[in-house]
Amino acid sequence: MSDKVALSLAPGVALIGFGEAGERFARAGAWRGRSWGWDIAADRRELMPECQVDAVANPADALDDADIVLSLVTADAALDAACSYAPLLKPGAFWCDMNSVSPDTKREAAAAVDGAGGRYVDVAVMAPVEQALSVPLLVAGPAAADALVLLKRLGFTNVRCVGEEVGRASAIKMIRSVMVKGLEALSLECATAAEAAGVLDEVTASLDASEKPLGWSERFAYNRERMATHGLRRAAEMEESAKTLQGLGVEPVMTRGTIVLQRRTAKSR
Repeated sequence: MSDKVALSLAPGVALIGFGEAGERFARAGAWRGRSWGWDIAADRRELMPECQVDAVANPADALDDADIVLSLVTADAALDAACSYAPLLKPGAFWCDMNSVSPDTKREAAAAVDGAGGRYVDVAVMAPVEQALSVPLLVAGPAAADALVLLKRLGFTNVRCVGEEVGRASAIKMIRSVMVKGLEALSLECATAAEAAGVLDEVTASLDASEKPLGWSERFAYNRERMATHGLRRAAEMEESAKTLQGLGVEPVMTRGTIVLQRRTAKSR
């Protein structure tokens, strides 16, 4: 461990943003006496004392003595928070950016934090925050290994370092979200149309029957091969699927994207 993390067993922690994630982490953390919180919303600051976090009057008071900062703002505010609050960090303090933003956004934030004398850490929260301190966290960046030590001292039990490059943890989360959130959207589009047509039971039974127990590596390879070989025919079929959904009053948002990618993949073969 470097001398930069030769801190007390109870590092001072500041929470910037006190929405669902901040509240759940604080309630589980037992950080009384060594934690400070700031949120632009007064009603959220009012919740902090019952969550064992000292509510302060301004961000400077939250950051003044913090060894580690958990940035838990909204995605559109993540970069501004890093840039605005970086000058308020004490030298060597860790800024753990736990917001769901792109690798490029995290690299911009890192430049601001590191340039002000702090130590930026790219953190990806990889599951719902209902899991509180057991939620899986991926950390990346030059300061990631040292920050991992402090995160564990705060009570986080499932933290893994994925590299020294800022943006790597974010890339894993953002690219994974293409599949996870995409499947959610596809499921909604499919189920809504099936309900409108009165065939939901038959559609779900057919999907269950055709489900293959493949790992994602095999599934990626299989799907790519099918699209390259049969993409033009499948695009034509999906054009008719889009018409079917429109006839049922369901906008084929995801289906239109499928048409584009099926045709493009076949043509590039």
